[in-house]
Amino acid sequence: MTDLLHKPTIIGDRVILRPFEPGDIPYMEQCLRDPEVIRLTGSDEVYDSEVIVRWYSTRNEQADRLDLAIVDRSADVVVGEVVVNEHDPVKHSMNYRILIGPRGRNRGLGTEATLLIRDYMFQNTDLKQLTLSVFAFNPRAQRVYEKTGFVLESVEEGALEDDGKLIDSYNMVLTRERWEKLKEAGGV
Repeated sequence: MTDLLHKPTIIGDRVILRPFEPGDIPYMEQCLRDPEVIRLTGSDEVYDSEVIVRWYSTRNEQADRLDLAIVDRSADVVVGEVVVNEHDPVKHSMNYRILIGPRGRNRGLGTEATLLIRDYMFQNTDLKQLTLSVFAFNPRAQRVYEKTGFVLESVEEGALEDDGKLIDSYNMVLTRERWEKLKEAGGV
């Protein structure tokens, strides 16, 4: 198992990925209550403040996952989170997900955050792949994932019901081998 108890600070041009601090919780609560975040993540639950405080207060203690705040450097404010979790010891794989609230959208912050965490994970662990799932009604996220090297692996048809319609979920993967080839070729 990859030990992720060490929570790094990763600095990019536009974002900083860092461990959560107590002052970040109100910003994450805003993100989690945003209707677009709720819809795009397929969530059907609105968490109360106590649950959110308890959750984010324990993220830095977890050795089996990496949860980092995304800080917009231009405003010095938390706009979301990156998470690497769900270790699969057979495939030497972990799941990746990202959540960006309204303050951080449509400015390339999610792309940079994905590139930073992707590189960190492959440079600092022995993982063979990162996986993720994205709903068909989220083409913006699909483009980010494709741009950062993820490729479609499978489709889970009708994975989510949204407003009376069944929505497919796209399962994507980025292998260490593909990541190495992208880096060697001078790609993202």
